[in-house]
Amino acid sequence: MDKKKVRKIVINVLFGILLLFLILPQGRMLLQQGLMKIGLFKPKLEKPVESTQEVTSKEENTDGNTLFSDDDGNITKVADLKGKVVFMNFWATWCPPCKAEMPSIQVLKEKFKDREDVVFLLVEIEHEQEKAHDFLKQNNLDLPIYYPESQIPANWLGQSIPATVILDKNGNIAGKHEGMADYSSQQVFDFITELANK
Repeated sequence: MDKKKVRKIVINVLFGILLLFLILPQGRMLLQQGLMKIGLFKPKLEKPVESTQEVTSKEENTDGNTLFSDDDGNITKVADLKGKVVFMNFWATWCPPCKAEMPSIQVLKEKFKDREDVVFLLVEIEHEQEKAHDFLKQNNLDLPIYYPESQIPANWLGQSIPATVILDKNGNIAGKHEGMADYSSQQVFDFITELANK
């Protein structure tokens, strides 16, 4: 067999493997995580701006009435988290980009493990408890999974997942990012630390 035929066979086999890698969800997730590690998919977070206006009762933010449940059925009302910075990530078990960013969220959560004024809510939007916990177990992740028990405000979750919202201590949106992102960066840590120290 001549070298041109061997080269063509090798190229076709490598192309087939790459195609298979991209088709399989686990393969896509690994590729996406690799792209995050080289610096792509950084969340765009602006510096928190301090509000000088007080909200009147007619304009009061009703997003705080949003309810989430944990695995034990305990209900968390977002309004009850005032005084804390809240990192909310909306995801689904069938979403490879959602799963790809989870290890970076785990790293971020670990950085804040000693701070009671920073709370993480990873909201699996379709109530797939068993699949969510299977994924966490397979990937050695220890993240607090919640499920929506009321309408999720459109300014938190639009039409795509993953979506991440960071609320300041007053319950206002301080940062929002739609799409996959690497949350393990120093930039994100500093952003949340600045909010928590206010």
